[in-house]
Formats: sequence, structure tokens, C-alpha cells
Amino acid sequence: MANSSKTSQLAKCPTGIRGLDEITNGGLPRGRPSLVCGNAGCGKTIVGMEFLVHGALEYGEPGVFVSFEESARELAHNFASLGFDLDDLSARGLIAVDYVSIDRSEIAETGEYDLDGLFIRLGHAIDTIGAKRVVLDTIEVLFSGLGNAGILRAELRRLFRWLKDKGVTAVITGERGDGMLTRYGLEEYVADCVILLDLRVREQIATRRLRIVKYRGGTHGADEYPFLIDESGISILPVTSLGLNHEVSRARVSSGIPRLDHMLGEHGYYRGSTILISGTPGSGKSTICATFIDAACRRGERCLYFAFEESAPQIIRNMRSIGLDLAQWVSQGLLQFHTSRPSLHGLEMHLVIMHKLIAEFKPTIVVVDPVSNLAAVGSGDEAKSMLTRLVDFLKMKQITAMFSDMTHGGASMESINDEISSLIDTWLCVRDLEHKGERNRGLHIRKSRGMAHSNQIREFLLSDNGVDLVDVYLGPDGVLTGTARMIQESLETSSALARQQELQHKKREHERKRDALGASIVALRAEYANLDEALGIVAEEEKLYQQVLVSDRAEMAHIRKADTAQRADPVFKNDLGQIA
Repeated sequence: MANSSKTSQLAKCPTGIRGLDEITNGGLPRGRPSLVCGNAGCGKTIVGMEFLVHGALEYGEPGVFVSFEESARELAHNFASLGFDLDDLSARGLIAVDYVSIDRSEIAETGEYDLDGLFIRLGHAIDTIGAKRVVLDTIEVLFSGLGNAGILRAELRRLFRWLKDKGVTAVITGERGDGMLTRYGLEEYVADCVILLDLRVREQIATRRLRIVKYRGGTHGADEYPFLIDESGISILPVTSLGLNHEVSRARVSSGIPRLDHMLGEHGYYRGSTILISGTPGSGKSTICATFIDAACRRGERCLYFAFEESAPQIIRNMRSIGLDLAQWVSQGLLQFHTSRPSLHGLEMHLVIMHKLIAEFKPTIVVVDPVSNLAAVGSGDEAKSMLTRLVDFLKMKQITAMFSDMTHGGASMESINDEISSLIDTWLCVRDLEHKGERNRGLHIRKSRGMAHSNQIREFLLSDNGVDLVDVYLGPDGVLTGTARMIQESLETSSALARQQELQHKKREHERKRDALGASIVALRAEYANLDEALGIVAEEEKLYQQVLVSDRAEMAHIRKADTAQRADPVFKNDLGQIA
């Protein structure tokens, strides 16, 4: 008989912290103590306070915050920068902040040491507001004056057990120890969930990371997750890719360059796809990105531009030289710039910031210019991991993304940054075309998944009226662009004009000969008619002569009394064979 009973699921308490609930598959274990440990400045106190504030405001669960280091006034002042009004929450009975001052110099270990006083104080605060959540920050201060390891361990266990028996979901913060997760090395064993925060500096770039060390009775992500602390609190980003199950669209979006749209199956890029523009410095990559942005804003779409080389005013000024006014879209709220140096953060922090800004601004178009600068911050594997997760996130959101990639002289356009190109749906290459001491730009489509596209090279032109693509000239000497193409086109135009003039001359000569021949034919016909008429006159005269001759003979025969019955008159025929 099959067992019909279902495995009971561990109840979880959502933290409300962006990303943490996803990593823990729902939040912290409800009714159990969780340990948040780490070195100084890693964000332990912020995790605890956000856990309380979100619980009170979003889940209807009041909370108690017990601080052993900062007073209630100091905490209220510090968290005001995150938009948390602790005084108001306290006045509304949603949060109780209790400061327990422990001066190590005033503690003398003379007898039994226990936490009964803390339990009474904490229990009163919990009962007063009906708290469901508790934060103790930080636990080392509570035991700072105790040197008896046996008593310390016993009281730590009793504290965790008391919190469990009270039925509150607790967060206890602790400083990281030397070679251990915590200073005393016991907290991580008695806690049901242990979260390790880390602030590390690599090549002068600071990055905060979070890892779930253990989670009794529940599944959780085991990787390290970068997180960001800013004016809105903590944002945590999973490092794993979002997978390949995103939706796709058959809708198209214009590149802003009509001839490029024509090269892309006459309709432009697929919506929600990723586009890579690669080329050497000065080849026009940013211009293609700005043109794409301008076209999207004209359609009323929101666009987010991540720039890692130029400031927003500089980009706006430069694009005016080709007739693009990006400032108007900024003022209308359709375009937002985020500019920073790649070295300002690590790769993971850049990814967290991108996620956060995309979630806030909700764009349909995202430009990263250039993405190769980000790749220079970390190793090739790190860059590919970060870009893979960024691309997956953008595809999941159905955001059309354009990346520019800077290549350097001598780099093959066919093998640029494998970390980037393999993730891309449409890859445009802007090439330098040099001929007879002149350098011009050429553009071709390296690939465009899911659509028929041109395999031809087009000359890439920048003018006061924007971007244009023209056909290159392919002749015996190879591809001609710029003035060489213009000279060749001029020669071809002159040659075509000469051939046209020669043709017109031959046509006129033909017409003159045709008219002369026609006149000759008319004259010959007239001459033939005259001859025919003269011949008719001669025939008539001959006929008349024969008639007269016959008549005269008959008359003569009558005069001579000839026998007419026996007369045999000769038969005369004229020259036409007619009987006279």
C-alpha cells in the first residue's frame, strides 16, 4: 500500500531582502534562530534590520531589535539613510529597539553567569508588541567579559533554545573568528541557519559576498552570491544562470538605419535578442548604439544606456554631430544613462547594479558600451560567467540588448572575445578598409540567428544627417571605398555618358540612312511608274496602227473586187502578245 502521507515542509519566514528569499527558497526557518556572521563592515546589522522592517511593513510581523553596540538613537540616525524611519515604526508598535549597554571594564567574573536578566528583558519586549521576529546584534559583546568557556558554551546553547521555545524567528549577528565562522566557534553549530557575509578586496576593488553555510531541514543555494548595499538597502544576485527556458518573440525592432534593416531581412533585429557591435576604436560602434537608442525612443520605448568610457554629457554632445539629439529623450524620461569606470566595482557588483537599475527603470532596450571594458576587470572565465548571467536575465525580461566590443589592431574579426560572441544572436562587425593611403569604414553581418541576412560588405558613412550604408565597389583591384570609390564611380559615370553619346550618334546616323533609303525607294517607284506608263502608251499606239493597217487592206481589197471569202488576212500581234 502506497504511503499517502506527505513529507511536511519546513515553514519559512520571508526576509523581504531582494535576492535572499530566492536563494533560501522562501526565507529563513520560521520559529528558529539563524546566525549571520562576517567581518567588520560586511553588512550584518543591515541584514538584521531589513529583516525586521520588511517583516513589520510587508508581512504584518512586529519585531524586536536588541543592540549591544549602538543606541536606539544611533540606529535610527544610521538607518534613515536607507529610508527606514525607526522612530515612526516604534511609535506604531511595529518595532521595538532595545539598547543593552555592556561595558567590559565593569564586568567582574565572581560567580555564576547566566542570561536570565536578558531573557526577562527580551521576553517583555516580545510580549509588549507581540513580536514574531527578533534580532540580536552582536552576540560577542554579550559575552565579552566572560572567560569561562564552559559557561559561555552553556549559555549560548540556552539562548538559542530559549529563542526556539519562544517561537520567534531570530537573527543573531556575530563577528567572524580566527579560522572559524564566529569568534567562539559554537554559534554556527547551534543555529539552524548560518549565513556568512564577506567583504573582500581584490586589486583594490571591494566586493561583498554572501554564502549560505548551512540550512537545517531545507534546500538552499550553496554558491557565493555578490550583494550590493546602497540607499535602498541590500540587493543580492544569484550567480547561477537563469537557464535557457526564456520566451522568444518574432516581433522585430528597427536598428534606426534603413539599409541595415534591409540587410537584416528587411525588418531589423528580433525583439528580446542580443546584438554585438565589434570594431576597432573610432569605427563607429557607439554611433550605431546611439542610433538604435534614438530609434527606440522615437517609438516611445524606454532605454537604459550603460557607458564605461564616456560621460553622459559627452555622449550627448558627440551624437549631435551626426544629427542625433539624445538630450530630448533624457528630459522626456525615455532614456537613462548610467556611467562609471569599470574599475569602480568588481564584475559581480556591476552585475548587481545592472539588475537593480533595470528592475527600477524597466527599459525595453539596454545598451552596454563597451562590454569589453568589463571583461578586462576579471579573468576570461569570470567575464563569461558574468555576461552569461546578464544575457540570460535580459532575455528572460524580453529586453533587446546591444553590446559594443572594442577590438585592437591585428585582432581577427572572426575570433574576437569568444566570451562574448557565443552568447550573441546578431553580430555586426565594423571594419577598417584601407586603400591608397585612405582609411574608411565597412560593415558586415557576421551572423544573425533565425533570419536570412546579407553577406555583403557595406561602406559605413557618418554625416550631419546620421548613419548611412552604401555599396562598396568591387573591382580588379579589390574593394574600393571613400574617395577611391568616388573616383571609380566618376570614371564609370563618364564612361557610361560617353557610351550613351556614341549610341545617340549611331542612332542619328541610322535614322539619316533610313530616311535616305526611303527617299530612294520613293524615287525608284516613281521611275518605275513612268516606265510602265510609257510602255502602255507604246502598246496603245501599236494596236491603233494594226487596226488602221487592217482597215486599209480591206478597203484596198474592196476596190480591186477581191474575193473576200477566200481572203486570208494575216493576224498581227503586238509586242505584248495580244491579237490585234
